Amino acid sequence: MRKPAIPTAQEINEGPQTATFQIAHGNARQSCILQTKLPTKVQAQKYLLTNWPTIEKMARDALASGPWKTARSNSS
Repeated sequence: MRKPAIPTAQEINEGPQTATFQIAHGNARQSCILQTKLPTKVQAQKYLLTNWPTIEKMARDALASGPWKTARSNSS
């Protein structure tokens, strides 16, 4: 297993990264943002893909509960 890349100075200065995705909601698409504590975009994207079933469920539950609701996880 490979070790994650060491963050660059720019990535350290930028702080935590986000990963964006879209899910279908009715006959429209909803943009979503996953905020992580990870230092690089690559790690944030990998986290999204690895945990997709859980993240998708959280996003769909938040959409079903109405507008302006955010789903939060204690994970990275």
